[in-house]
Amino acid sequence: MSTVVTDEAFDHPALFYRGEREYVDRTVSFVREGLDLGEPAAVAVPGPRLELIRTALGDDAEDVLMLDMTMAGRNPGRIIPGVLRSFADAHPDTRARIIGEPVWAGRSALEYPACAQHEALINAAFEGRAVTILCPYDEEHLDETALADAAVTHPVIVSRDGRRTSDVYDWRSVVDRYNEALEPAADAAVLSFDAGNLYTARAFTVEQAGRLGLGGQRLQDAELAVAELTTNSVVHGGGHGTLAVWAEAGRLVCEVRDSGRLTDPLAGRRPPARGQIGGRGLMLVHYVADLVRQHTGDDGTTVRFYLTC
Repeated sequence: MSTVVTDEAFDHPALFYRGEREYVDRTVSFVREGLDLGEPAAVAVPGPRLELIRTALGDDAEDVLMLDMTMAGRNPGRIIPGVLRSFADAHPDTRARIIGEPVWAGRSALEYPACAQHEALINAAFEGRAVTILCPYDEEHLDETALADAAVTHPVIVSRDGRRTSDVYDWRSVVDRYNEALEPAADAAVLSFDAGNLYTARAFTVEQAGRLGLGGQRLQDAELAVAELTTNSVVHGGGHGTLAVWAEAGRLVCEVRDSGRLTDPLAGRRPPARGQIGGRGLMLVHYVADLVRQHTGDDGTTVRFYLTC
């Protein structure tokens, strides 16, 4: 049974599946449909499932970009620019076909809100584009919240009963629902900053992160991400802000809070246009961090990122 309608511009179905056999049959059929139509195809799913698809495709796998989503999409915030847009933009003259599985049973409760927002924002990122993105959802192992959210973030549901339009589709509501307030840990080290002490903020981050067990490249990642966020606060967030650093469950957590309002839901997920000056700071944070959470409210914006120690 076909999972895609090829004469529409953007097609974003959720695939509800049960068991390994159905998963492989559906995903491999989807990929082969695309290859038969001359559409470039990419598969970005968790590693063990990636190998199932690769094996079932046989020689056809050589014509498909294969990505382990546990690596490429560890931070859900970098999936749109680093996986989906990267592949689709490389094929501007034809419909691209992608399997993306950002939500799996091993995702933590901490990561899930960012996953749900990512799935919602795909609809804004690809509106009007000739791209098909199929997102598998494991009905046997995902909880009711993830399955319910999938019906809200995807305009179409594909299951063993066929293809149907979702009657609860409303991606903006999911973005808003998971725009959750963020509060720093009680034991966080805190520094106020403005244009005059951005270097101090970076040095403060390196000192605190090193004390909490971060080292090597990860320490450089923390310094880079804080430099980008604090500069954004000075330029776009009212000229000053607050930096907090702490450790949590084996991760370093850094949070930058300012009085600006981040109103673009795709900020940090939209690759800059060729020749564009600036506009890369938040996207760099998404690329170096293991997880990014954001909150924007009447009193300002908070951006928090996590790095595994």
